[in-house]
Amino acid sequence: MVLGAILKRKLALLGLIIIAVFATAAILAPWLAPYDPTVSPGDFAAPPSATFWLGTDLLGRDFLSRLIHGARATLIIGVVANGIAVAIGTFIGVTAGYLRGRVGSILMRFTDLMMAFPALLLAILLAALLKPSIWIVVMVIAMVSWVQLARVVYAETVSLAEREYVVAVRAIGASTPRILFRHILPHLIPTLIVWGTLGIATTSLFEATLSFLGIGVQPPTPSWGNMVNENQTYFESAPWLVFIPGAAIGLLALSFNLIGDALRDILDPTLRGRH
Repeated sequence: MVLGAILKRKLALLGLIIIAVFATAAILAPWLAPYDPTVSPGDFAAPPSATFWLGTDLLGRDFLSRLIHGARATLIIGVVANGIAVAIGTFIGVTAGYLRGRVGSILMRFTDLMMAFPALLLAILLAALLKPSIWIVVMVIAMVSWVQLARVVYAETVSLAEREYVVAVRAIGASTPRILFRHILPHLIPTLIVWGTLGIATTSLFEATLSFLGIGVQPPTPSWGNMVNENQTYFESAPWLVFIPGAAIGLLALSFNLIGDALRDILDPTLRGRH
């Protein structure tokens, strides 16, 4: 039903196609890439040619191969980091919203404390203290990306906990886990789906920012962010080395935003039918 509704929306369908292309490239990167992304088979910063379709980078590595392999790192970080952030935000928001009292107050004050720190600066601090790798970047981004969702889930859980059917099942002795998993979490699924989809765009941009600053995915492992960082000195003489991975990052973020907007319109009863 949801997929069918998405397919009827041209922009959402376009976003889905673009994401499918990027995901396919990431999965099949070892077979699609014409060269090893870590070796240098060509001249430095060579322009596009029949041999190297997108030219070579400043070290003579095939740029198309690095772009294809870079999709893997960018998507893994975007999807996994956002998934962890959604799980953390949901757990804290639901727990604080349902239990309230001292537990809820402590959890929400901790959330407020995390929100007080600029996310990028906190991520830079954590990434600088830890040895950079793909999985460290995943954990750093997840640790600074859950706070907004926790606030949203908290507000919705407080509202749901006062509904008549929840009060009724609590009165007949239903356990807290049963109430949470059977009567509250199912009503949060639309919010989590939309937030999770939109969040992938945010975490992908976050990864690109950290890699551009040199504290994200480390060379020679390619990611779109560190490809921009590595080749920025050649912006005037070989602008495609910066423009192409930058455009890929923007296109990926835009595609997830298009799908997230469509899911919000489809799953939100107040917006249904306004398309």
